[in-house]
Amino acid sequence: MRLTSQEIDAIRSCTLRAFGEDAVVRLFGSRPDDALRGGDIDLHIEREGGRPSAGLTAAFRAELAEQIGERAIDLVFHAPGDVLRPIDRTAYAGIRL
Repeated sequence: MRLTSQEIDAIRSCTLRAFGEDAVVRLFGSRPDDALRGGDIDLHIEREGGRPSAGLTAAFRAELAEQIGERAIDLVFHAPGDVLRPIDRTAYAGIRL
């Protein structure tokens, strides 16, 4: 996995504060593969209610950027029990942080 332990801790703690203790965050895309280079940080966040407000999402991004620096981060949200989209299936094959 191409994230440092500090980055993983920051993602976990920011997810907890922004989206609650029931939120599950997964890393997917190219970052779980040590053999690949570059790429943004793709995060799949499963939480009750699915996609949060724009303000809450912006606050999450701002806090995370404060902790790990400005990075390209893609966020995908999913509510437990909702129909799985292809991107959700891809994310489930990633790494739960």
